[in-house]
Amino acid sequence: MKRILFILLCMAGSLPSLAQSVGLSFSYFIPRNGDFSTPISPFSLRGVGIDLNRFIALETGVSLYRMSGMGMTNLPFESKSSLTGPNFTLFIPGELVIQFKGKGMEFDIKGGGFFFYAFDQQLNYGNMDKALRAYQGWDVVNSSFDFENKPGFGYLVGFEFSVDVTSQWGISLETNYLMGGSSMPLKGSYSGGLLGGNNSSVAVDYPDARVDFTGLEFSIGINFKTGRR
Repeated sequence: MKRILFILLCMAGSLPSLAQSVGLSFSYFIPRNGDFSTPISPFSLRGVGIDLNRFIALETGVSLYRMSGMGMTNLPFESKSSLTGPNFTLFIPGELVIQFKGKGMEFDIKGGGFFFYAFDQQLNYGNMDKALRAYQGWDVVNSSFDFENKPGFGYLVGFEFSVDVTSQWGISLETNYLMGGSSMPLKGSYSGGLLGGNNSSVAVDYPDARVDFTGLEFSIGINFKTGRR
């Protein structure tokens, strides 16, 4: 993991001759059916890009999240609670930006895609067992699953408002809506039943299970102006 982070930092550092700005930010993610997640401070380098013209730019960046928990889809049961996590998630967006620049301020509309990968992925067995109890109508459930952790992709739309504090740096507020997921096939079994009754064991295979990377991302950052404008 350290090697990957080092490579990403080197890539970001190789862009200053073309970069319109580089933003060091604190990004927070509120996932659907998951838990509020925070960045590994201060590792959120966003807004690295180039101006194609005065109104259009391309941007990328990288954030390392400490995900508290994420929901899952494509299961035969539903849960409003997180079924995976905690983990560390690497998030890399690629965005087309429409810029509206004024004197000392800028409003951007963004859209594009993103890549993510969760390191040290885990299942939240407490919430998983709770969801299976509701699904089966049992009093007690104990589950055990093997899973495949795979990279994920998605789409995003959002906006950013920036204000220059000096000619060299400014502050920004950004909000993005993320819609994505990653395949995470589950295979295993669970056992349980009603209190005072007979217990049962069920073998299951959920090949289409996915981590749900859908939610709102909020960022508060400092933009450093570099390179050609």
